[in-house]
Amino acid sequence: MDNNNKVTSKVIETEVPLGTVHSAAIEPYRVRLFVEDEIVRDAELTVGVNHRGIERIMEGLPVEKANSLTEKICGICSNSHLWNSCLTAEKGLEIDVPPRAEYIRIIMEELERLHSHFLYLAHGSEVLGHETFAMRLFYIRETVMELLRMIGGNRVQYGVSVIGGIRPRCDLNEMKIQKISEGMNYIEEKIGEFADRFVRDPMVMSRISGIAAITKEDARRLATTGPSLRATGIEVDLRRDMKEYEPFEFDVITQDTGDVKANLLMRVLEIPEAVKIIRQAIKDLPDGKITNRSWEMQDTGIIRSYIEVPRGKLYHSYSLEDGRVRNSIVRTPSITNINTMEFACIGTHITDAQLAIVQCDPCFTCTDRAVKILDEPFRNITKI
Repeated sequence: MDNNNKVTSKVIETEVPLGTVHSAAIEPYRVRLFVEDEIVRDAELTVGVNHRGIERIMEGLPVEKANSLTEKICGICSNSHLWNSCLTAEKGLEIDVPPRAEYIRIIMEELERLHSHFLYLAHGSEVLGHETFAMRLFYIRETVMELLRMIGGNRVQYGVSVIGGIRPRCDLNEMKIQKISEGMNYIEEKIGEFADRFVRDPMVMSRISGIAAITKEDARRLATTGPSLRATGIEVDLRRDMKEYEPFEFDVITQDTGDVKANLLMRVLEIPEAVKIIRQAIKDLPDGKITNRSWEMQDTGIIRSYIEVPRGKLYHSYSLEDGRVRNSIVRTPSITNINTMEFACIGTHITDAQLAIVQCDPCFTCTDRAVKILDEPFRNITKI
């Protein structure tokens, strides 16, 4: 009350910091939420805790060793990084990869998409507070992890691709193909059961519908990529432009609302499409050799390669000099989606902010590609 007995109010902006270590985040990163009346008015998300300087370590290494190092960038998309790094060299040196190796690379990539999407759904369920969903999804994901271990010999870093093809130990025999087929039967059955239970759960639907929605226009302006872009209704999937995917039929999944519900359903519905591709690959797996060694090393300019990975567009580039890597750059989908994560928080209730970030499937450890040194002011303002 003022001196004239009129009610006055003064809004005080409050900063709510999360991280760098938080129970709802499986990786270390920092979020600053600027809140008025429990509504997020601005957000700032920073990474940097896990910066390892992998591009700097790659500088001057023989290209085969440098390619192997890219697997260490991410514990979820390790196959994607190795595959794209090999594709970069093959593009620059004009190496033809045998069809059988191409098909096995596709099987590995789609298996990686499956386990990444199951991890996303489990993490999202955990943030929602539905631990039963989370544990069941992790249990289903184990089938995919065992298939990856069977093919690559390891559960995290498989080491399948080499320049010109794949390693001999990763070739598929009848027993492995049968195991993959049985695994796909199990995944299809379980994801169907989960999807039915998921969309029929009124508590889950009310918690995620209309939350942190991104429009098509905002998605384009923020350069959103991957399933988070397709969740707004924009049908962009780089697999459509990759020659490696030309033999396979699959649908590009889209949703219209761009909210948390759309993002979750995107991953649910992309799982059967990945299964469809794997089934085609094992059914039509070509005979023949798995590695092309008939090529010569030579110096190149900057070579660039883009592929579609579970979170969106992955970029690798480097040049070759005396068989060694120079000027390596890696850009992961999550660094592209950070602006979208910040923007999605704005206007949400503070209890939904973490959900708004998680809906974009962040993977910040592999995103730590550079260090940014800021002069004052230390706060980056997100433009609405």
